[in-house]
Amino acid sequence: MGQQESTLVDESVPPVTLTERTLSALAEYIRNRGAEAKVVVCTGAGISTAAGRLYSNLARLNLPHAEAVFDISYFRGNPEPFYVLAQELHPGRFHPTVTHVFISLLAQKGLLLKLFTQNIDCLERKAGVPVDKIVEAHGSFATQRCIDCQAEFPDDEMREHVLGGKVPLCKEPNCTGIVKPDIVFFGERMPSAFHDNWSCVGTADVVLVLGTSLSVEPFASLPEAARTGTPRLLINKERVGGLGCRTDDVLALGSCDDGVRRLADELGWRDELETRWRGLVGDEEAERQLRSAAEQEEALEDEVNKLAEGVESILKLQESSSQVGGTMEDGDVEKLPTGATGAASPKPCSCPSASAPAGADASPGTRADADADVDADAHAVADVDAGAGAGAGAGADERDQDSETSAATTPADKVDDSRNPSANHAARETHQAPQDNVLQPAKPRAPEPDTTET
Repeated sequence: MGQQESTLVDESVPPVTLTERTLSALAEYIRNRGAEAKVVVCTGAGISTAAGRLYSNLARLNLPHAEAVFDISYFRGNPEPFYVLAQELHPGRFHPTVTHVFISLLAQKGLLLKLFTQNIDCLERKAGVPVDKIVEAHGSFATQRCIDCQAEFPDDEMREHVLGGKVPLCKEPNCTGIVKPDIVFFGERMPSAFHDNWSCVGTADVVLVLGTSLSVEPFASLPEAARTGTPRLLINKERVGGLGCRTDDVLALGSCDDGVRRLADELGWRDELETRWRGLVGDEEAERQLRSAAEQEEALEDEVNKLAEGVESILKLQESSSQVGGTMEDGDVEKLPTGATGAASPKPCSCPSASAPAGADASPGTRADADADVDADAHAVADVDAGAGAGAGAGADERDQDSETSAATTPADKVDDSRNPSANHAARETHQAPQDNVLQPAKPRAPEPDTTET
């Protein structure tokens, strides 16, 4: 699994496919394969760090109910905390990074087989990666719908609500359901495209894992689906998952943008990459992204503190309202249906429409997430550079739940796949997707010593 402990391959053991475990050797392998090379890329929030994505650092918010904010059961009764965060997570305010553009360059050269991303920011699309090449494992802000009747909601009105800090309600007659972006929350099924394209990893010539803490299942198991002998490159702040334990694994620890620039140098694409990136984002934005880490950290710290205060104030108001038996009034938030607010604890929904149709994987309306790769993959917006910690997505992991499980699962229903590890192991050996298709956080892993590619 993504969080399983693994032992680094002994340096005395030679690679099977590469001439050596370095970026130079990997680039040589890709060049030699030419147009036939099939590259699969797996990304988390770490690739959006330079873009200023606050969700890349959601783990730092230190919220009292951080994971609950991205739990579908909690959301049904308490959507306000999520919509406070949604103002920062919503696409449109940010620009692609060099890493996003590198992936689009792979696509342009005909080398990208498939991109699996935990991020919900749509920056891959903005960078020019063809939509048919993208699998948004945790959904995205691209579409939205009612969580009860599944009716779609207008894009322009959704943007207005999100940026205004309002909770959108369904416009369908006789329905007052809450509208949610099609991002996958904990307890919801993954998009069917994730399961349908799982086999791509097993047919890839190269697997690139960029900016993800591999903490959220089932995404965390993707790299393990690569065939033995397939070169796998990890570019991340730290070693994660089982990367580094196979003979042809290459580790390039550090920021994603620095790592892809080094790879682009080895491939002879550096000038093309920089020109394409600056042409897309403009010189001013390019220079902003290139600011020193210290400057970015200071600016980000201010944003994190402000956002944390906003979410905490909502949570406190709800707790206070619950204690006195009153209701919360807020001029910036549309009034929710009776009983929708006022409680700080998750509320499971008894509405039949809350579950995905039997046999269905995941209709856009019954999913929502975030990769927050929180070194971070830890809450559903979790693939944070915390690694990648917050990709709005996610990264925590292990699962072993029946695929027919209702999308509206309570926290107690979340299953740790340690109950049946053999089932997922067998799936990886045959390059098949794990049977459970529900987003679940995993237990944190013990820290490992840094190992840097040379």
